[in-house]
Amino acid sequence: MSREFLLPDLGEGLTEAEIVAWLVAPGDTIAIDQAVVEVESAKSIVELPSPYGGVVASLFGEPGQVIHAGQVLLTVTDAAGGAAADIAAGDALAAAPSEVSGAVLVGYGTTESTRPARKVAAGRFCGTGTPSHTPVTTADAPASPVPMLPVAAAPAEPAASVSAASVSSGALDATRRSPVVSPIVRRLARDNGFDASMLAGSGPNALVLRSDVDNYIRALTALAVAPPSTAPTAPDDASADIRIPISGLRKVVSQRLTTSRREIPEATIWLDVDATALFAARDQLLTATGERFSVTALIARFVVAGLRMYPVLNSSVDTASQEILQHGAVNLGIAAQTSRGLMVPVIHGAHAMSLRQLRDSLAALVAQSPEGTFAPSALTGGTFTLNNFGSLGVDGSAAIINHPEAAILGIGRMIERPWVVEHALAVRTVVELSMVFDHRVCDGGTAAGFLTYVARCIENPVSLLADL
Repeated sequence: MSREFLLPDLGEGLTEAEIVAWLVAPGDTIAIDQAVVEVESAKSIVELPSPYGGVVASLFGEPGQVIHAGQVLLTVTDAAGGAAADIAAGDALAAAPSEVSGAVLVGYGTTESTRPARKVAAGRFCGTGTPSHTPVTTADAPASPVPMLPVAAAPAEPAASVSAASVSSGALDATRRSPVVSPIVRRLARDNGFDASMLAGSGPNALVLRSDVDNYIRALTALAVAPPSTAPTAPDDASADIRIPISGLRKVVSQRLTTSRREIPEATIWLDVDATALFAARDQLLTATGERFSVTALIARFVVAGLRMYPVLNSSVDTASQEILQHGAVNLGIAAQTSRGLMVPVIHGAHAMSLRQLRDSLAALVAQSPEGTFAPSALTGGTFTLNNFGSLGVDGSAAIINHPEAAILGIGRMIERPWVVEHALAVRTVVELSMVFDHRVCDGGTAAGFLTYVARCIENPVSLLADL
């Protein structure tokens, strides 16, 4: 009997995803809840487990292809119905083939003990490269409801230029399957016409690093710009237009920001603040506790305290019922620039955290920011956003509110400037705070009260003790 594994609902209104890499190949024997494919939605990159055990009959879709919810990802036949894999299947499957899993995504709906452990060489591997895809078709394999072609056999060399480079450098081997952890590394290689797993990785246990892919791309570029002397070349047209598709995360960001601009009558206020005492307080905390606290963590704590004093700013507008929904919990979003684009991971329950807990939660988000590998749950439920655009080297910005929230606070760069202290000119560390708020939710007095409260805490951190 053949069964179809359909792309499940990924939640949050996401109806499509891009195949990053297959973790199995036709003919493989799989167990229930075994991860079989890695997909990238507009929110995050996740591994999907198969709800069926058996022998993989066919794969539908290639890496880089966008598929929609309800489309067939792969077909699985009973181990007893396979051909040469029948004997191995009986030993490999611990669960009965007729058993069906309740899991939708890895880590959801089923305990970890029901999913076979994946071998990890170093760190957490999302996969071990792109498997060799030998198409296997069966007579009873039903067609996909939306026409899609099964995965074709992997070519020995992705392109002619890659073949030339591999001959000259010896770096690419179609039979090699080096481990590749990062989806970004896989995508970078794929966008340049080759499979990252074919490289000899320089990391632990031959792990392919981004530097390995970058070096190989440079080798490709060197071959492209150094043609044979007998072949004249035409100069590149620097004035040629380039079309960049708005897709994936960029598409979702575009839609959300457009909705924000269209629906929210926003207003912006800003304030220059003397942050000299804030740095002194940070140093005092280090001396007293032996622990480091970032300036951003301290300001985040001030923001949470300010939202408890001005709770209407921790709101959203229900346009259907024409009501302001004031949230009880403060779920603090932290705007982050990642390799996937602008993302806003959320620290849930920030109102109940101590400064130390808030610092640790913020540090965990920062560690994930470079590649944007946030869990789907970490990107939802925000009620207020903090944006430290000073890290980009700018003083201020009239930011766009993260819809459906009601406000966003921006932190500019902290720089020494001349400042008047007790009627005398002095050099102080100054930061500009920018506050953008939904004028439907509150008026300028409320927003100004919140902004000046946060500013007062920055200028005199001890003043926060009065509100604790």
